[in-house]
Amino acid sequence: MPFFSAKIPADFAGSTRLDKYIASLPSSAFDGTSMNRSKLKSGATEILLNGKNAKVSAKVKAGDQIDIQWEENIPEDIEPENIPLEIIYEDENVCVVNKKQGMVTHPAAGNWNGTLVNALLYHWGRNAIHQDSTEEVNAEVLAKRRPGIIHRLDKDTSGVIITAKNRSAEEFLHDEFLHHNRITKEYIAICCGRPKILEGRIETQIIRDPRDRKRYKAAVGTEEGKKAITLYKCFATYGPFSLMRIRIKTGRTHQIRVHMKFLGCPVMGDPIYGNFLKGSPFQSASLMLHAYLLKIRLPGHKERATFKAPVPLRFKKVLRTLHEKYGSGKLKTENGK
Repeated sequence: MPFFSAKIPADFAGSTRLDKYIASLPSSAFDGTSMNRSKLKSGATEILLNGKNAKVSAKVKAGDQIDIQWEENIPEDIEPENIPLEIIYEDENVCVVNKKQGMVTHPAAGNWNGTLVNALLYHWGRNAIHQDSTEEVNAEVLAKRRPGIIHRLDKDTSGVIITAKNRSAEEFLHDEFLHHNRITKEYIAICCGRPKILEGRIETQIIRDPRDRKRYKAAVGTEEGKKAITLYKCFATYGPFSLMRIRIKTGRTHQIRVHMKFLGCPVMGDPIYGNFLKGSPFQSASLMLHAYLLKIRLPGHKERATFKAPVPLRFKKVLRTLHEKYGSGKLKTENGK
């Protein structure tokens, strides 16, 4: 998804609307793509001014940091595709899938096909979703492009994801996700490093990394960004590696990956936030993060249902190597037993 980041020069005089300032910049600032006020208003999916959400009408001045993410180049159709899916559960309202690693959740810039949405359209016997290439990209258009998608998993994160098969179920599940205490999302991760405290709670803001505005970082002592809460428990260690169980109380972009980095234990195989250990036999490992469990109330039900996605083969292979090299990984108590 295209991204623009800039700091307004210190010699910029007065103040002006954000969209007017952006429209005044040369196309080279957007990798050769022209940007006007109408396109910014219709296509922007995230606008941050000094790390906080802002409107196109916000006033900007010298020294302000602007970060914008937007959609463009919408294809004419989102086509059903015969892509095999591992279905965990399905009824007339929902479909729970064990998403494979490498599959993007929904079509977006750079990934217009081969996504979970394309696979679900085929699985459900739906027609292609027609997109007008001249249509402004707004919330309604984005929603049509992502039928049934309630939450997302990163491309290289595998595991449980629930989707809605009708509008009523979609609204119901959206409401459940808005109330974080109603659902449980549990992940497993193999991390590089060992936490000083084996079980704890991480509560920070998630902000854009000022050194690389396409990345995120955890920050404390600030009101910028979005609040993020992660609970973790290390239940095995293998030399300099850890096996973690992680529960998230919020659903921020890259939250687990950013918080494990903040903890000093980045997820193994993370190309963005990882730092590979010298001499590690896992230099070519893919992202070792898996959405293992989801507990959620389904439409028409009073009690929560529990869905699990089996530990993937890539985890088993790495764990086998860790067992061979470092033993069982059983944690010791303070008295050494």
